Amino acid sequence: MSKTELRETIQRNGNIPEHIAIIMDGNGRWATKHSLPRLAGHHEGINSVREITKVCGELGVKHLTLYTFSTENWQRPKKEVSALMKLLLNTIREEIKSLHENKVKLTTIGNLDVLPNSAYDGIQEGIKLTKNNRGLNLILALNYGARQEIIIAIKKIIKQVELAEINIEQVKEKTVSENLYTKDVRDPDLLIRTGGENRVSNFLLWQLAYSELYMTDTFWPEFREFHLLEAILNFQKRERRFGKISRQVKA
Repeated sequence: MSKTELRETIQRNGNIPEHIAIIMDGNGRWATKHSLPRLAGHHEGINSVREITKVCGELGVKHLTLYTFSTENWQRPKKEVSALMKLLLNTIREEIKSLHENKVKLTTIGNLDVLPNSAYDGIQEGIKLTKNNRGLNLILALNYGARQEIIIAIKKIIKQVELAEINIEQVKEKTVSENLYTKDVRDPDLLIRTGGENRVSNFLLWQLAYSELYMTDTFWPEFREFHLLEAILNFQKRERRFGKISRQVKA
């Protein structure tokens, strides 16, 4: 099936996921495969980010969350981390005008306070410029870790109980969700992981409870429109029951 046919089929089905989250894995392995330095894989991965963001906006996806830099990624060689921070800043500066023109709203999840000042300032400028846009909400997960996010939420709730803002019996699933980074965003309908691994790697652990998972061997620098359309079509063929039985869902 061609890209055009895939698009037509997807749009005819009508069930476009409102929130897609992506673990962009395989940049380094793609570079090794092509006898290139690891950073070349990250550079090529930016082209995938650009195309996938564009296609999601065209399809009417409301939220796209990209696992950009995890809390664990600080353990990588300092030279690579420094290069990634520079790449992040340069990418934001180069892409923000185009994002703004296409009504994309840039937001983030994670603890940005520990990022280099230049990267932090560049991201804040992009967020400020696009804050009133009503198109695709592009969410970059930066210095993000799901366990850390949950711990922060628990501490917030404990404080609320201590201040008698709520009592312990009022703590429900909704309470936790309202204290996460993603409190204003619906949980992902579809999680895509590239690069052939089959784990979620400390990404959106609470939010992925009922997300559909799509794992592909394709490295992120190779993941483009056709691969995204395949993932969405696969999603559309699934029956999401949320604990119910088929008869209840179809009723």
